[in-house]
Amino acid sequence: MNKDINFEESLAQLEETIGLLESGNELTLEESLKAFEDGIRLARLCRQKLDDAELRIQKLTEGGEEPFSTVKDEVFDQI
Repeated sequence: MNKDINFEESLAQLEETIGLLESGNELTLEESLKAFEDGIRLARLCRQKLDDAELRIQKLTEGGEEPFSTVKDEVFDQI
């Protein structure tokens, strides 16, 4: 799995993986486990990218400005 892909690509791949697992396709146990592992890696990668973005926003708003409200938890609640 390439850690250099951007958030949007990671999220799209995660959604595709979730769709594959939820579709009820005839996956073997091994294929299901591989897809699950890929999904976990992608979810962690997305979370890390969101955390990094949040940290950047916090650094930019240290001067007293109010940061934008974060939506990272809402994104993960939808998937």
